[in-house]
Amino acid sequence: MLSVRSLNTEYKTQKGPPVKAAQDVSFEVPKGMFFTLLGPSGCGKTTTLRSIAGLERPVSGEIEVNQRVVYSSPRGIFVPPNKRNFGMVFQSYAIWPHMTVFANAAFPLEVGRASLSSQQIRAKVMKVLEAVALDHLAERDATKLSGGQQQRLALARALVMEPELLLLDEPLSNLDAKLRDRMRFELKRIQRELGLTTIYVTHDQGEALALSHEIAVMNEGRIVQIGAPRAIYERPHNRFVADFIGSANFVDATVLGRDSATGLWRVRAAFGDLLATAEAELVPGARVTLSVRPEDVELSEEAAPEGRLLNTCTATVDAKVFLGDVVDFQVKVGDYMLMSRAHPSLRTPVGGTINVRMDPHRCVALPDELSAAKAA
Repeated sequence: MLSVRSLNTEYKTQKGPPVKAAQDVSFEVPKGMFFTLLGPSGCGKTTTLRSIAGLERPVSGEIEVNQRVVYSSPRGIFVPPNKRNFGMVFQSYAIWPHMTVFANAAFPLEVGRASLSSQQIRAKVMKVLEAVALDHLAERDATKLSGGQQQRLALARALVMEPELLLLDEPLSNLDAKLRDRMRFELKRIQRELGLTTIYVTHDQGEALALSHEIAVMNEGRIVQIGAPRAIYERPHNRFVADFIGSANFVDATVLGRDSATGLWRVRAAFGDLLATAEAELVPGARVTLSVRPEDVELSEEAAPEGRLLNTCTATVDAKVFLGDVVDFQVKVGDYMLMSRAHPSLRTPVGGTINVRMDPHRCVALPDELSAAKAA
């Protein structure tokens, strides 16, 4: 449905070379998918979205939607944003304060190129207001809406034109935490009920994991990994992705080779040999970093049973924080501090000895990025 190929977008500066905001960005988004561009501030995600919208003119690449090319540097094609038929919602909802809810949603139809009767406009507007649960507030002044209602109104205004593509640039960032969580469910419901192909930009990892069918993680203008939320979280390709998506423990290690019994990789850390999985083929003797999520660091006051001795060790509780439904532990293994998330029933005191087990299939060996760069 959406195809972005080798997209490069730059910003000119008064002094010095141009800023390369998006570099060789490529991805495909099938019809009806919720696709998220995720990354820290300045990584190029908004620039990529604005390039798709036509609000920025890339220096090279191609963008195609439903087999219609809207930008191509080789063919000299650039379709203006008002002719792309894309809906867009920004961080600032830009609600017209002097208009009612109905008038705000109807505005794009009234100024659009299509000549519609008042009955046709009303039917279209009420349909989208019903989809975003604002039909009962159609005659209310826009200024009297709550933050969440204003967000839904901005969405309705984007949907009323029946866009081929819905582009969302951090639309929930101005809401408070509770409302933002509630709006995630609303946005997911609307997108899936209407079958909208959606490109979403956010720096919020939880938001991306909760909403997306697929995520592209960006860093320094480039896409560093694309995958389903669970794959991105459980099988990061490098340390940046592992560190940016949620919390992770990192342990330096050296590759010993394949373990004949399990087929996993055997690596040597400062506190002993461990088994781990890896997305790429590893080389014996190479340096790696093990990434282990806190929830995969299992703690117990009892020694591991005979059949579960892999990746076990003894640690000392250094600190713990009670969070109600869970307790976050910091435990010291040699010179390493590991984070673990455990059930509140575990009451080992600070300074106490505790047994640690890390599931070998949840320990991900990431190639050392400096070594990989030298090898390349």
